[in-house]
Amino acid sequence: MSNALWYVGAGQVALRPGEVAAGIRVAALYSGLSRGTERLVLNGKVPVSEHSRMRCPHQEGTFPFPVKYGYCFVGRALDGALKGEPVFLLHPHQEIAGVPAEALHRVPADVPPRRAVLTANLETALNVIWDSGVSAGDRVTIVGAGVLGLLVAKLAADMPGTDVTVVDIRTDRGTLSQQLGAAFATPDAAPQDQDVVIHTSASAAGLRTAIAAAGDEATVVEASWYGDGDTPVALGGAFHARRLKLISSQVGRIPPNRQPRWSYRRRIEAALGLLRDPLFDLLITSEIDFLKAADLVPAALADSNGLMTVLRYPNKD
Repeated sequence: MSNALWYVGAGQVALRPGEVAAGIRVAALYSGLSRGTERLVLNGKVPVSEHSRMRCPHQEGTFPFPVKYGYCFVGRALDGALKGEPVFLLHPHQEIAGVPAEALHRVPADVPPRRAVLTANLETALNVIWDSGVSAGDRVTIVGAGVLGLLVAKLAADMPGTDVTVVDIRTDRGTLSQQLGAAFATPDAAPQDQDVVIHTSASAAGLRTAIAAAGDEATVVEASWYGDGDTPVALGGAFHARRLKLISSQVGRIPPNRQPRWSYRRRIEAALGLLRDPLFDLLITSEIDFLKAADLVPAALADSNGLMTVLRYPNKD
């Protein structure tokens, strides 16, 4: 038996015991709350049309409730070829997981297990970079300084010659943006004439800011997910005259021009390799004892000031 975190009603979380599935057993060390997605799950905001597509690996239950959901799991393998090794897997929050051997991804020796909870988010950021077409020397603006926006900013800023700006209403994110290699601006001071603009704030105001920042013929990438909400899009004014391109990015598919060479496993392993940089630790801003998760997770997901919250398990040394 193993306790797992379940979303059981709007704003309600419970720890429930359950059987460990057959396969390689993994003792959880940390798992990460993917704030944007899991907030929508917690509040029952997954659209009916997306119930199938939004299923995560090893999910139990069905949307809206009750559902065992999550995909940022780091643990120690208890069996198999990787026995004793720290591993990452796409799995809900649970003390002991049982999965097929092919679901395990070895965490590099120089990546701390706690930092490795960012793997799935960084995998999403890598996909956004691919979809955006960002290249060396580009002027790039990211609207939204949440976990995804800051991860995208870090990847873009690491390219030679890029000029990267993060835009957000929260001025406290300025120092963090600069530590990750990007400038910072509030929406009223957002740069203009950008080569690529990436929107991650999941707000109509943020999307309006992103469109306004794009230069002629530029691409605006919508990387937010709004759940079942309706979002007005500012397509009037000079949007058509400037021939802007508004495209979506979603981690569920690898971009077509990379599919012949890139598998999902290769993409996850690339994200794990990128996490060798200790600057990524700046994005983990709070920690919750897993045994207290039922009481503390709803407040953590409602907190718009936090970044990545990790659950710490009793298995942790």
